[in-house]
Amino acid sequence: MASISPPPAAGQHGEPGTISTLALGRAMLRLLPSAPGMLRASLKVHALHADSHQSIGRLLQQQARLFPEKTALLFEGMRWSYHDFNTWANRIAHVLQAQGVRSGDSVGLLLENHPELLACVAALAKIGAVAGLLNPNQRGDALRYSVGVIRPTRLVVGANCVANLRSAFPRRPAGMPWLWVGQGQAPKGLFNLSAACAMASTKNLPDTNQILAGKPCYLVFTLGTTGRPKAAVMTHLRWLRCGYGMGQAAMRLQADDVLYCPLPLHHNSALTLCWSSVVASAATLAIARKFSATGFWDDIRATGATAFAYIGELCRYLLSRPASPGDRQHPVRLMVGNGLRPELWDAFQQRFGIRHICEFYGSSEGNLVFANALGLPRTAGVTTMPYAILAYDTERAGPQRDAHGAVRRVATGEVGLLVTEVSPSNPFDGYTDAQATQDKMLHGVFHPGDRWINSADLVRDQGFRHIAFVDRLGDSFRWKGENVAASEVERAVAAVPGIAQVCVYGVPVPHCDGRAGMAAVVLAAHTRFDGQRMAQHLRRHLPAYALPLFVRVMAAQSTTDTFKVQKSVLQQQGFDPVASRDRLYVLPQASAAYVALGAILYRRIQAGSLRFP
Repeated sequence: MASISPPPAAGQHGEPGTISTLALGRAMLRLLPSAPGMLRASLKVHALHADSHQSIGRLLQQQARLFPEKTALLFEGMRWSYHDFNTWANRIAHVLQAQGVRSGDSVGLLLENHPELLACVAALAKIGAVAGLLNPNQRGDALRYSVGVIRPTRLVVGANCVANLRSAFPRRPAGMPWLWVGQGQAPKGLFNLSAACAMASTKNLPDTNQILAGKPCYLVFTLGTTGRPKAAVMTHLRWLRCGYGMGQAAMRLQADDVLYCPLPLHHNSALTLCWSSVVASAATLAIARKFSATGFWDDIRATGATAFAYIGELCRYLLSRPASPGDRQHPVRLMVGNGLRPELWDAFQQRFGIRHICEFYGSSEGNLVFANALGLPRTAGVTTMPYAILAYDTERAGPQRDAHGAVRRVATGEVGLLVTEVSPSNPFDGYTDAQATQDKMLHGVFHPGDRWINSADLVRDQGFRHIAFVDRLGDSFRWKGENVAASEVERAVAAVPGIAQVCVYGVPVPHCDGRAGMAAVVLAAHTRFDGQRMAQHLRRHLPAYALPLFVRVMAAQSTTDTFKVQKSVLQQQGFDPVASRDRLYVLPQASAAYVALGAILYRRIQAGSLRFP
């Protein structure tokens, strides 16, 4: 059996390493003044249960009653108080009910980043309906597929998204009315939701008080590593737990905090993490239409943000900007998100002066969250929920089992497969696709009848119930009989001078077993690719089997709206010079440098006559 082995250099500078007793003790001492508030928040989390009459709508009504004039939302110079936002959501809810929307109905939302999207989600939550969050960047077949997944009874479309919708549906499907949100007159055939709301009731709906926490509130699409996106089910319970657990316990937001969110609202990091954390604390959410590396800090200062959300490569983009005297001229004390690479952590924190990096680990479909509540460096944090990190068998693509079928938990410092237990108090809401939900489950892991979720993520056990994310299994590949984690190779390539962005993936090579590493890179401005320098650097920092044998130099990387590189497209194109207009390089066995990959070398690879390290 081939298993994931512990990293040889855990604990070195820039690596996630393990958590020391001394570092843990110092962090806990720093948190002593915050301990009472964190304890109260934790008690709120544990008091929540699926059968309680608690929901998004009910919490919004409570905050509107207690803090009517407190600013709830900021957007491009506009402001909504908690009272304003609650009455706005009520108007939409009353109109939707009049249009026939009922509890349990799925309603698609195709809108850009704007407070009107949050108002529609809140309105549907007040009714007990389910919002299907559609990607406003999708068109044609992709959008038609997404609509088919959520199966909406109605679809709300923003003024700037009508063309996208018509590209997917030249004719409106029968039985699925389209409701339009915008200024002025609605396009022909679309019901003008905005105009109808102007004269609707502002009163709270009695239905809201009857909604159970365990009921679904919206559907969000997960990208995954293979196949088409799936729609994960979010419940009021998980949204509320995030608000108290992340917003109050881990982030320790106060009512005078402003959380700046440049992330797309149709994804969970914005809709669940940011919004729930703000509402639970009666704080303020500042929404950006989209992320801009050049305008980011100006927006922070303009909104008075004391915290911001990040994801994926956002921090790398900010760090790659030229240093400025204004880098520390901001009121931000906290940043929250996931995907901050270990090699960037210290540099980002020191340059921009952020006191608390609240990195977290979680997924749209998962049932637990790790959060760096203690503010320790290079960790995804701690959780109180049940989980295990198991030795992973790459050949069988599952937990490693001995001759008796028993699994093995990894030791501190080792890397393994993260699995999380499913129980009545820790349910798995899954996807809209029942088979996809079942495929995530592991049965009989420790004893007959138990159920665990296969996260499909490799993590490092850092000790004291802390973890560091290592890789998605879809991003791992096997070469020369060894398992290679793409993220480990990406860290090494990113450290090569002149490399601005990088993603690593495995590609099949004719006449060879497994997949060889390939790095798609974007160079820093005014930098030329130096094949010899890269080869020398990587040979010093990576074992031979982990060396990327191919390099693709790109002008820019194609990313999703959450800044995730679209590796599947790059993998399909491979290293064929005909399939790519980018410059390609290869590292032959006897070469001291990466050399240009043209038609002649490509034919030698296809024939199996070119040898590799």
